[in-house]
Amino acid sequence: MLEIEIDNTTFTAELHEDHAPDSVAAVRDFLPLTSELMHVRWSGIATWINIDEIELPEVPRENHTVYPSRGDLLLYPGYCNEQEILVPCGPTCFKSPAGELAGNHFATIDATAEELKQIEESTLRDGVLDVTIREVAE
Repeated sequence: MLEIEIDNTTFTAELHEDHAPDSVAAVRDFLPLTSELMHVRWSGIATWINIDEIELPEVPRENHTVYPSRGDLLLYPGYCNEQEILVPCGPTCFKSPAGELAGNHFATIDATAEELKQIEESTLRDGVLDVTIREVAE
């Protein structure tokens, strides 16, 4: 299980080891992560964490989607764009200036639609929010 602290609010997220084992393993390797959560530019009602500075192993496409549901965390290992973790907060089509991207759905945040919408609105209005992701025992 993940614990995700965004701007002093803590959420949990269920890891999907059965559906995205290589992605979950890659994420575990760089946790804990302290970074910034930003509003997406191209993907809709969502936020993202740039992890381009992290050296990821080769991660295959697994449990991948262009249209994640609200709260579905996607790992994008940088196939043709920068590496990132996408955090959808509402209707999202994952894309970049080059077109649609498919990210690996590796975890799902336990948060209400209203909580996620508030996060997205805060990043849109105020800019970046502090974010920390760590693995915790269930």
